[in-house]
Amino acid sequence: MATWKIDTAHSEIEFKVKHLMITNVTGHFATYDATVTAGNDDFSDAKISFEADVNSISTKNAQRDEHLKSPDFFDAANHPKITFTSTGVEKKDADTFVLNGDLTIRGVTKPVALNVEYSGITIDPYGQTKAGFELTGKINRKDFGLSWSATTEAGGLVVSDDVRLIAAVQIIKQA
Repeated sequence: MATWKIDTAHSEIEFKVKHLMITNVTGHFATYDATVTAGNDDFSDAKISFEADVNSISTKNAQRDEHLKSPDFFDAANHPKITFTSTGVEKKDADTFVLNGDLTIRGVTKPVALNVEYSGITIDPYGQTKAGFELTGKINRKDFGLSWSATTEAGGLVVSDDVRLIAAVQIIKQA
């Protein structure tokens, strides 16, 4: 069984949500950690644990970021971490998987399925073994208690309920 740690210098954890139902706002977490354990070279038996620091959220707008940290959304003071723990991996083909797991946001845990594209393994110039993945998925923010809502004068939603999750992840095999 090999243990891998996320390479935060070469990974991105992002989300996208529709604003006014016409454009996407992209946000990311700057502080996070993940550990992967796997016995199989193709990661088909991987066990993954992940956590992100809610206070590291950034949407490139300080006022919006503070609102996201407030009780209207993530309630960072009471729920400072978002966590994911895998419950299983379904191999679709050599490079495509579905990663199932429990996502906890704001103290609410729900099962989620993430699509995973495996980019392969390589040795970097420093002799470290690294593997790469692209993960995508979608959640309904209201399922996790992020229920703040507002409507425009015309009756349209300010923020959609659906949130797309996107992660470009590089992991490093531990000695």
